[in-house]
Amino acid sequence: MYIPLVFLSLIGFCITGLFGRQIGPKGAAALTTSCLFMSLLLSLFAFYEVGLMGSFVYIRLATWVSSEVLLINWGFMFDSLTVVMCVVVTFVSTLVHLYSIEYMSHDPHLPRFMSYLSLFTFFMLILVTADNFIQMFLGWEGVGLCSYLLINFWFTRVQANKAAIKAMILNRIGDFCLIIGILVIFINYKSVDYTTVAALTPFFKTKTVNFLNIDFNILSLIGIFLFFGAVGKSAQLGLHTWLPDAMEGPTPVSALIHAATMVTAGVFLIARSSFIYEHASHILEFITLLGAATAFFASSVGLVQNDLKRVIAYSTCSQLGYMVFSCGLSDYSAGIFHLANHAFFKALLFLGAGAIIHAVNDEQDMRKMGGLKNLVPFTYSVMVIGSLALIGFPFLAGFYSKDLVLELAYGRYTSYSHFSYYLGTFGAFLTAFYSTRLLCLTFLVKPNGYKSVIGFSQETFSNISIALCCLAVPSIFIGFYTKDLIVGVGNDFFGTAIYVNPKTLHVFDAEFTDFFYKILPVTLSLTGAGLSFFLYNFQSNILFSLKTSFIGRKIYTFLNKKWFFDKIYNECFGQFFFKFGYSMSYKSIDRGVFEIMGPTGLSSTALKTAYQIHESQTKSLYHYTLIILTTLSVLICFRQIWIIFEYNIDYRSIIIVFIALFFITNNNNK
Repeated sequence: MYIPLVFLSLIGFCITGLFGRQIGPKGAAALTTSCLFMSLLLSLFAFYEVGLMGSFVYIRLATWVSSEVLLINWGFMFDSLTVVMCVVVTFVSTLVHLYSIEYMSHDPHLPRFMSYLSLFTFFMLILVTADNFIQMFLGWEGVGLCSYLLINFWFTRVQANKAAIKAMILNRIGDFCLIIGILVIFINYKSVDYTTVAALTPFFKTKTVNFLNIDFNILSLIGIFLFFGAVGKSAQLGLHTWLPDAMEGPTPVSALIHAATMVTAGVFLIARSSFIYEHASHILEFITLLGAATAFFASSVGLVQNDLKRVIAYSTCSQLGYMVFSCGLSDYSAGIFHLANHAFFKALLFLGAGAIIHAVNDEQDMRKMGGLKNLVPFTYSVMVIGSLALIGFPFLAGFYSKDLVLELAYGRYTSYSHFSYYLGTFGAFLTAFYSTRLLCLTFLVKPNGYKSVIGFSQETFSNISIALCCLAVPSIFIGFYTKDLIVGVGNDFFGTAIYVNPKTLHVFDAEFTDFFYKILPVTLSLTGAGLSFFLYNFQSNILFSLKTSFIGRKIYTFLNKKWFFDKIYNECFGQFFFKFGYSMSYKSIDRGVFEIMGPTGLSSTALKTAYQIHESQTKSLYHYTLIILTTLSVLICFRQIWIIFEYNIDYRSIIIVFIALFFITNNNNK
């Protein structure tokens, strides 16, 4: 049951990818969707057996690498953390496959698209079911590859090319750090298995390692490198710029990869490595600060975005910040609970946005929409559900998880936790404001688009509607029905899957937090939603006055330029490396050193030397005898000099002198 859960999606990819032309678009769509649906059913069985019944499952398939002390097995570990992720991944992926059948029906390359989606799901399942860091890294790199392929699916579009390359490069930065972290683990632990590393970690609490001539605590070094890997994949502040640009891909790609699954891999990695982070408190504090800053930053930038999908993309970035700082406060279970809830309503928002774009002839600018409430009422209903769940409206999915994250943050009673609480609470206000702004500009205000587009907008009840219905139900009820199961006080749902130091356990303290601080996030969310609804529907002239004022223009420009992160990266890093690559790497090294040492240098010198030696042949025995005697005398002299000065002369300096003379001679000859 567990092996097919992982490999059914790979089977769908192989058949569709190899025989897509033979089975056709309908066959490819039916096959891949059926495989994912069966994986979903198996995931639900696994959740019942492992999550509810507490039956931990470990499967060892075969030996992958066996070399000296390095032993890596193909193994699958199903604990409560894994089965939660499996249900989320397969549920969302199945509905995205179903949605794509109609959304991409006009595309002639539908089999290729469906095969990429299935391959992505396979690698994501490999990532969450792996029992060691190397196998996890295989899935990690696989989802990065599929992200590149899917963002760049319409490869004839220049913006899609640029977005895919940007996503790949920024993820490479994080992946490089993750590799270093895994290597440090292997060098010190002599193993990469989760269980072995978890068992040995307490013995490394006080041990240090010399890195860059500085002594670091081993666990802190491992933790920071693993976290930098998570920063790249989960689009935290600093490596976040790829996520909004990735909206150039088809909308189902945005829903699957950049909302529900791939971007949550970093949060999963932090939770999976909790046995390391719990012994590195300084790293947890850094994680808390960066996560809170990301939540606030992304929600502030989302205020002024006009592209429908980019608004939702920045909300994804913001919600990932909540998950990360929750893990930084040792509330891993609350972070995973928010991850699961967020997957449903964020996928609903993205797929609903795709339905809107489909209805208005592929227009994505919200300023050119409006008045769609009566034209696409079903889509309007599901977007309202998704937006209310996102802002944490009482008794919807987001309310139970996001408010719990903020409540636990305040209940920690440290400066870091209160910093994250206040930033997260204000971020919740901004999130509610721009989510309601999205609904108003798209559905409620007077139509602003072209009559030929807006007037003929309509929706069809088919696969798109089925997928939206299936996502709307958990977006409403999943938080209510699973909160006590997963994160209830005194609950041990995750068991040994997540380790929390008893000294940092504060879930009981959070129960006694003042009522004012418990109610503040939801109050600000409702205030932000109401304020946005009022301004955009009845007092838009106030917004215009604010934007056109001196301070308003400065703030609007600052937010619209995304805090100038792209500008800084382009001018300080991009242009620098372009100039360095041309003037230094290409001109001085490739065309300079390599040419002199290679084709135009050594070869020409060897030819000239050979010609001179050839010219020196006089065919006289006396001359040859003189040369032999002179050479022997010189060699004996050099030997004697070397014996005398061997303790005072470094042979490396002689080599440098010879190389310098060689270059000087070469330049003089030219």
